[in-house]
Amino acid sequence: MPLYEYLCENCEGIYEVLRPLRESADAVPCPECDRDGRRIMPTSFAAFTFRDGYPRRLPDKGTFWHLGKEVKKRVSGRARPFEHPELKKRTGPPAISKGDRSAAQDRRRLRNKEARKMLDSGVRPDKRRLPRSLR
Repeated sequence: MPLYEYLCENCEGIYEVLRPLRESADAVPCPECDRDGRRIMPTSFAAFTFRDGYPRRLPDKGTFWHLGKEVKKRVSGRARPFEHPELKKRTGPPAISKGDRSAAQDRRRLRNKEARKMLDSGVRPDKRRLPRSLR
């Protein structure tokens, strides 16, 4: 059953009553002075509504809610579950470790050495395999 607010004009009291919908317009006696009070519209309420499939608070500020946090745009495109692009700050590519850098440098050095040996022996290596410095 819905909860309705009533105003007693005699004692200026506001009170709430649970009543069936069909009896909502009928007068209800005031709990203070036992005179009939008239139904009034509530002055405040808090609610959530769903718009575009996402919960929004009322009154609506034009923002969306993602797992209890306010965001400006809804998720569009690909995203990880339970993550929102505005809340999850993107980081740059992972830093290359000193060991990875030295391994890449060793690979380049060995590739250049192999290409020089092939050129010295008279075999023409494929251009794709030749380092830029030897092309």
